[in-house]
Amino acid sequence: MKSAFFNEEHEAFRSAVRQFMEREVAPNAEMWEREERIPRSIWHQMADNDLLGINYPVEFGGTAADFFFSVVFLEELARGTMGGFTAAVGVHEYMALAYIHKFGSRLLKENYLGPGIRGEKIGALAITEPNTGSDVSAIRTRAVREGDHFIINGGKTFITNGVYGDFIVLAARTDPGAGPAGISLFAVDSHSKGVDTRKLKKIGWNSSDTAEISFDGVKAPASHLIGQENMGFYYIMECFQLERLVAAITAVAGADYCLEITLKYIREREAFNRPLAKFQAIRHTLSDLATEVEAARQLTYNTCWMYKEGVPAIKECSMAKLYATELAKKVADACLQYFGGYGYMEDYPIARAFRDARAGTIVGGTSEIMREIIAKVLIDQVEYRAAGSMEAQKPAEPVSPPPSAEPEIEDETPEIELAAEAPAGTGEAPSPGPETDSQPETETETAAQTARAPESPIAAANGIPGSGDAERELEELLHPRVGETQPPRSPAESILYSLPERFRADKAGNYQGIFHFKLSGSEGGDYTVTLASGRCSVEPGLTGKATCVLESSAKTYLDMETGKTNPQIAFMMGKVKISNIPEMMQFLKFFRKLPDT
Repeated sequence: MKSAFFNEEHEAFRSAVRQFMEREVAPNAEMWEREERIPRSIWHQMADNDLLGINYPVEFGGTAADFFFSVVFLEELARGTMGGFTAAVGVHEYMALAYIHKFGSRLLKENYLGPGIRGEKIGALAITEPNTGSDVSAIRTRAVREGDHFIINGGKTFITNGVYGDFIVLAARTDPGAGPAGISLFAVDSHSKGVDTRKLKKIGWNSSDTAEISFDGVKAPASHLIGQENMGFYYIMECFQLERLVAAITAVAGADYCLEITLKYIREREAFNRPLAKFQAIRHTLSDLATEVEAARQLTYNTCWMYKEGVPAIKECSMAKLYATELAKKVADACLQYFGGYGYMEDYPIARAFRDARAGTIVGGTSEIMREIIAKVLIDQVEYRAAGSMEAQKPAEPVSPPPSAEPEIEDETPEIELAAEAPAGTGEAPSPGPETDSQPETETETAAQTARAPESPIAAANGIPGSGDAERELEELLHPRVGETQPPRSPAESILYSLPERFRADKAGNYQGIFHFKLSGSEGGDYTVTLASGRCSVEPGLTGKATCVLESSAKTYLDMETGKTNPQIAFMMGKVKISNIPEMMQFLKFFRKLPDT
């Protein structure tokens, strides 16, 4: 059948993957489920068939294929009737390795990406913690720099591949007082001294291992820092969309397979002297479900195309993940019903499909969080921009790409780590309770309930005005009294022109930089802030070669400076663009707060 998304090469690849799954995986499903472990040999076999580096560079052993080859691969994985196996492979290839590939240094790529593609090292993603699931900014695991190492202490939970894996992409706090801007990512060897794992029991996804991991004085070389220090939160946000797409793709394929085996069963099973397939109630219900699955498939394919083209597609990824995983749960439940008592028996694959489908609405961000993200677009009219539009200046090594536009939810659980938004915190979420890392989150609060606004760089630098004298001072700053010689200024402009008075030369030292502020709207304008020779000056217009450029509406800038809008959230939603994040963070440290409460 012709497709707008797949060509003959994709279909040939599909045939090869399906044969591999039917030959090497399906016959072992029951044994792997019972043993709750995936043998190391299957990873090597997948590597030998070029299945672990589909979208990665040839230089490191990948095939550099387009994203729809991964769509094919993930669909065929989901047909293998083992949600745990699908989750384990998904976390390794599309989460753990993805962070190393996108943000890691060449050293890390040689030590982990290459071996990961060859099936020699299996990766896990560790973001979710026992007390933080949907709020990444609330993680407590600490990494303290000591010479050329970081000392890590803390704990993670619901980590897929955490027991039998070889390395962990770990989120830890490196700046205790910086909220989301104080989190970093590390590559930690699972066998490192001080790393202790405990295997967790689950109601589904039995073939995959899910762990609770503790870190007690673990020494990680500074060279194992992934990307830049304190940029981990933004890296996590950048990778959320792929994780959700993986969840949507496998959910649709799983639902489709449920329908396939159910259609076969109702044609063969008889009741009242005729096949179940002849009963109108069953025929119509399955027709409705098949229609919904096809709708979910096309939504997911279109979103995959957007991802392939580099479009953030925050709304579409959230819709696809929400609709596909909820539908997969619904389809598995309905199909099991038509198997009757047999459907409740472990001997029938529909029983495992029913259990495994349940995790989908938790991992990678719960359905409640997906709905809140979508609501931000539909109701609050939040506009998202491509992460690439941030035009962040990247240092030579390691690369630090711009964060993706993420909704006003400082927390969301990334990682298909079964950790799906576990209690408290989006964190890393790894998403989901089980980080899928792949595990279901333990908390189902909506984004609105879990969203928090920890102190951000700009808020920390400028304070949050409240009431009393401080509030009056701020009012005078924003709205000068009549009779002053100073020309009338807009509130945002007034704050910019207050920078020289708040400048701390003792903090800036010999620092030099030119910062362009481009504020849109009727009360906006272009301004240049220059720091040089221990002085700060502000002038209208854009002059000199900018060290960093900040772009936003005048209203957004004002709201950030006065604490009405969380800067990290505005940044991730695309309301503010910063060309060089490290320089802006440095800049903010040189100024006293606005009138405090």
